[in-house]
Amino acid sequence: MAEINRRIVLAARPHGEPNASHFRMEEGRVPHPGESEVLLRNRWLSLDPYMRGRMSAAKSYAEPVGIGEVMVGGTVSEVVASQHPDFAAGETVVAFGGWQDYAVSGAKGLRKLDPRVSPPSLALGILGMPGMTAYTGLLDIGRPKPGETVVVAAATGPVGSLVGQIARLKGARAVGIAGGPEKCRALTEVFGFDAAIDHRAADFPQALAAACPDGIDVYFENVGGAVFEAVLPLLNDFARVPVCGLVAGYNDTELPAGPDRSPVLMRAVLTKRLHLQGFIVWDFADRADAFGRDVGAWLAEGRVAYREDVVDGLENAPEAFVGLLKGRNFGKLVVRLD
Repeated sequence: MAEINRRIVLAARPHGEPNASHFRMEEGRVPHPGESEVLLRNRWLSLDPYMRGRMSAAKSYAEPVGIGEVMVGGTVSEVVASQHPDFAAGETVVAFGGWQDYAVSGAKGLRKLDPRVSPPSLALGILGMPGMTAYTGLLDIGRPKPGETVVVAAATGPVGSLVGQIARLKGARAVGIAGGPEKCRALTEVFGFDAAIDHRAADFPQALAAACPDGIDVYFENVGGAVFEAVLPLLNDFARVPVCGLVAGYNDTELPAGPDRSPVLMRAVLTKRLHLQGFIVWDFADRADAFGRDVGAWLAEGRVAYREDVVDGLENAPEAFVGLLKGRNFGKLVVRLD
C-alpha cells in the first residue's frame, strides 16, 4: 500500500464562479483505522452540483466544508484494512470518502456494493444518489399520470435523463431541455424523450411552447433562471414542480437585475394552484429499497439508458467540477482515481 495520501482541500471560499485557486492538493500519510473503523482506498469519485453549496459558508441543509478540509463527495471504495466486524479487506463499498485517495470511515453511511454492478461507477449515478433523486422526486412529488406532459431541465444529466425515462415508463410524455444540438439529439435518440429543446437557442421560449401544446403538468426543476421563466407561463392548473436544483444561480453574488418577479410567481401559484416542493434525496430514505428494485430491474431489462463522463486522475477533479457548473459534462461526471 502506498504511504502517501493525496487529498484535495478547500483553499478559499469562492465569490462567484469557483476556479482552480479555490482548491489545493495536499499530500500526507495514509491514515490508520481505529476501533470499529475501516480504511478505504477510493476508486471512483462522484462530482455533483451540490458541492458548490458546500464551498459556501451560507446556511444550507448541510454543514459547509471548512477551509483546509477535504472536499466532500461520494465514492466507490475498496476496503483495504478493517477494524469492523461487518466489513472485510477486499470488499467494495459505496462511501462518502471525499476528494482523496484514502479515507477512514465508520460503518455508518457505508453500503456494500453488489459485485454484479458493472461498471462500479454506476453506484454513483443511475444506481446511486442521482438515480434515487430522479426516482423519488418524480414519483413522490411530480406524480406523473398517463398522457400528461413532463418537462425536465438539465435533461442529459444523471438526474434529468432518468426523470424523462421514468416519465415515459409511467405513460407520460417527456420533454427535455438541454444545451446544444448534440445533447438534444441524445435526448431523443438515446434516452427516448418525445421532444428536446435547446435552451441556448434564441427562440427557446417559443420552441418550448410549441413542444408543449397542452401545457406542462410536471416540471422537474434542476436549473432555475431563464429556463424557469420560460416554463412558468406554460404550467397547467394543479401542475407539480419538484425543485431539485437551481444551478443557474449557484455562482450568483447578488440578486438578478430587473424587476421583482416574485409577485408573478406567487400569482401563478395561487391562481393555478401549483404545487412547488423543494427536496433533498434523503428526505425519502425509506424509498431506497423500492428505488433499487425498480431502477435495477429497468436497467437490467434495457428499459433505461445511462451515460457517463469519465475523468481520469484526482488532480483533474477541480477543473472537471468547474466545468460541471458550466454544463461542459455530458452525462454523470465521475473521476477514476486508479
